[in-house]
Amino acid sequence: MSETASTASGIAGRYALAVFDLVKEAKGVKALEADVAALGAALNDSADFRALISSPVYSREEQGAAIAAIAAKMKLSDVLAKTLGLLAANRRLFVLPQLLSSLTAMIADEKGEVTADVTAAAALTTAQSKKLAASLKASVGKDVNLNVSVDESLIGGLIVKVGSKMIDTSIRSKLASLQNAMKEVG
Repeated sequence: MSETASTASGIAGRYALAVFDLVKEAKGVKALEADVAALGAALNDSADFRALISSPVYSREEQGAAIAAIAAKMKLSDVLAKTLGLLAANRRLFVLPQLLSSLTAMIADEKGEVTADVTAAAALTTAQSKKLAASLKASVGKDVNLNVSVDESLIGGLIVKVGSKMIDTSIRSKLASLQNAMKEVG
């Protein structure tokens, strides 16, 4: 992991823990979950929003005003809106993606859930997703939310990441291991 990514992750983790503790104390975890999802969707959908949080061209005041307007328009909770304002004032809006990721993980942990990142060669059907989630739940012992992405270069199969565990059943990795075995023989 690069030093910058590690620093951003550390900063985001501290802010996320503070926000989560305040919200949990006020029994507003469900509202925070909705706010995090909405903010994440806005960040994914808007190139301007991503530029706002990462560009050094914008001053603290400009970032603060823009983030306050976004928070008001999205009707974000007071704690989250103030945290975003603090991030802007401290020139740390660049950690917003990591902050949202940390908050999502904390909320899932609070609910007794775990998220599995699944990369498939083709889009999974609803039945396949349910079967995979049930299989992972039996293995992990918690409810599993699937974060599915498609990578056609896998040729077939899946790559499943749950926490620090990774299961790679893709045809691409099997072909690569076969190719390595052939090199050793020849």
